[in-house]
Amino acid sequence: MDQSLSPDSMQSSAPVTGRDLRRIRANPDFWYPVAWSRELKPGKTIGTRYAGQPIALVRPREGGSVFALEDRCAHRQVPLSKGTVKGESVQCCYHGWAYGRSGRCIDVPYLGKGKLPNGVRTYPVREVDGLIFVFPGDPAKAETTPFPRLAEVANPAYKTRRFGQLVHCHYSFMHENLMDMNHQFMHMKQMGQMKPRFLGQERGPGLVEARYSFARTGGKQPIGEALIFGQKRDNSEKFAHRDVMTIRTTYPYQTLHIQTGDNAPVMDLWIAYVPQDEAELTNRVFGLLSIKRPGIPGILDLAWPFLTAFTERIFREDREIVELEQNAWYEQGGDRNQEIFPVICNLRELLVECGLPAGQDAPAPVARGASPA
Repeated sequence: MDQSLSPDSMQSSAPVTGRDLRRIRANPDFWYPVAWSRELKPGKTIGTRYAGQPIALVRPREGGSVFALEDRCAHRQVPLSKGTVKGESVQCCYHGWAYGRSGRCIDVPYLGKGKLPNGVRTYPVREVDGLIFVFPGDPAKAETTPFPRLAEVANPAYKTRRFGQLVHCHYSFMHENLMDMNHQFMHMKQMGQMKPRFLGQERGPGLVEARYSFARTGGKQPIGEALIFGQKRDNSEKFAHRDVMTIRTTYPYQTLHIQTGDNAPVMDLWIAYVPQDEAELTNRVFGLLSIKRPGIPGILDLAWPFLTAFTERIFREDREIVELEQNAWYEQGGDRNQEIFPVICNLRELLVECGLPAGQDAPAPVARGASPA
């Protein structure tokens, strides 16, 4: 249902349902990216995290698929990510205990085969389009939980940039930042003076969507924007409010695409914010930014460094502002935001509905080493 921004709708928002949004935990019953494929070399293991859970990713040298285990040896709790990959197993660096992809302990060098202890937790894992995903929640739900569409990574008509880094804030600040395009005021130095027009919103089960158009009221078009649209534009009425930007939170992911009329999107963004610490006040961003190739072959590849620099400057400003918001939350002892934008009020409600209240336990993990080797 569409809802425009009218004076009657400009009401301050108290904390949603009386809860502090910044204490709402992400729901683990979804597929979350935890590493880029390029980070995990054949025959190696690396350590990653989801909301305080240490996870070891293992890539067998012989070309087997990646598997994911709790990053703690059952013996002395030493990280398995510090160990050595042997065939389809990983061997702890301390006493040589070895674990297969099921999490079961399959070898203790100084014990007989009949005396092997229990193993460690294992996680469902998928590797798609250069990202490694794990399912940190109830493993029984993994096969029936929809897997996200990852921008236009597999479409040869687009070129995709992979980006992201650690951001020291609760993931909800990131959702709000991208959804609320009124913050273009902050990007004036990079983008020029842009006037957004809110076209409406949609609220459905598990999703909130906002639509905008823009007009440039001052400054020149940056090179990075010209590369995205495939053309140079001035500040005339000809280009004002010509394109529609659609931003959607389909929990727990966000997407953004820009298109003109019924044409294919010129830009398609998929992004995920993965909690790192147990309190979920730090997140790692994984973003896939797909740009449609213009009609001149090879020109986007040549200009790619300029677009990369442009998007990095925008992301840097966003990161700085959400970390300032997080610092204010620390100083004030809670969420005191006075929200007036209807789509952000709906977004806040969505994040509470889909997330887990502070103190609520995540689904119990599977028994250690209980599945077949």
